[in-house]
Amino acid sequence: MGYTLPDFSGRVFCFTSHFLCADWPYHLDLFVAIQPAGQNRIFPFGDDSPYLCTVQLVKTEIVNRVGYVILNRPEKRNALSPELVDELTLALQEFSENEFVKVIVLKSADKPFCAGADLSYIARMREFSHAENLADSQRLRRLFDLIYTGNKIYISMVQGPALAGGCGLATVCDFCFATPEATFGYTESKIGFVPALVMVYLQYRVSGLVLRDLLLTGRVISATEALHLGLINRLAEDTEIGKIVQDFADHLCNTVSSDSVAYIKTMLRNIPSMPVPEALDYAAETNAKARKSNDCIAGINAFLNKEKIQW
Repeated sequence: MGYTLPDFSGRVFCFTSHFLCADWPYHLDLFVAIQPAGQNRIFPFGDDSPYLCTVQLVKTEIVNRVGYVILNRPEKRNALSPELVDELTLALQEFSENEFVKVIVLKSADKPFCAGADLSYIARMREFSHAENLADSQRLRRLFDLIYTGNKIYISMVQGPALAGGCGLATVCDFCFATPEATFGYTESKIGFVPALVMVYLQYRVSGLVLRDLLLTGRVISATEALHLGLINRLAEDTEIGKIVQDFADHLCNTVSSDSVAYIKTMLRNIPSMPVPEALDYAAETNAKARKSNDCIAGINAFLNKEKIQW
């Protein structure tokens, strides 16, 4: 695969992060995203640059076909300031539109995954109007919804505390891998907040009994208990989790059809709200559409020819 770069002469660029790609032979620090030829997304540094603050808050990189979005606000334990939420949304949107990337991993640059809302921002909230509070909630909703409704597979990698909105961010992903030292908690009720957005997504991940326990008590649980409750998918030692997540993501990239993932995630969102007869009609219609997709035809051909398909 070839890559092209724009003409840099006479221009100053702001790059967001270190970039890695198996097909790109160079190491460029603070480079946003080199995409297949003709799809470069490079922005000039300036007041209107969408990446003006990303150097401080978010890093991105690609390893094989896995896109990493890395929270990089360690001095604040990756607390969710409006700026960080916006940068995460932008980075995730970039990868969701990048056809080269098949799986997206959300992780932190340091051990704390995300400590929830930013304390200084919480202090300012006391003076917010209803409209301002609603706009702030909608900002976080857009981030969560981008992951939940996205047609790619999202994996969170948690190596430390994931609390309040940070716990919601970790568990809205399709898969959550954690180290034994990680902790999880929807702690909003302890300071008079409501885990309102998280509740909508969490009801599809755990039982109603667990949902009430975690949200009403606001207690912080260990990664071992989170695994037992079905909140996370797998535990891995800190020295091994990076490789385990990468291997798992690579396996998904190579063995699972992107079309199938998109259909399955859409059905998982839609079916719970449907009566059984309607759900079955919807499932039959989806089956009929999927069988005409390019991926399905390629998969059938490979199966009949006894060939191993590489997605």
